Amino acid sequence: MQMLRKLWSNDEGQDIAEYAVMLAVILVIVVGTVKLIGGKSNNIFSEVSSSLG
Repeated sequence: MQMLRKLWSNDEGQDIAEYAVMLAVILVIVVGTVKLIGGKSNNIFSEVSSSLG
């Protein structure tokens, strides 16, 4: 319990939490972008493959 109080009052603990939130937001953006682009690129590759074959 004392360790939690120390982390709560310590500024470094807050910095870690802020970095974790920023990382989570960045990951959501990246995953969303990959899903959006991934679906479209899959269609393009399928069209190219069918036109070549």
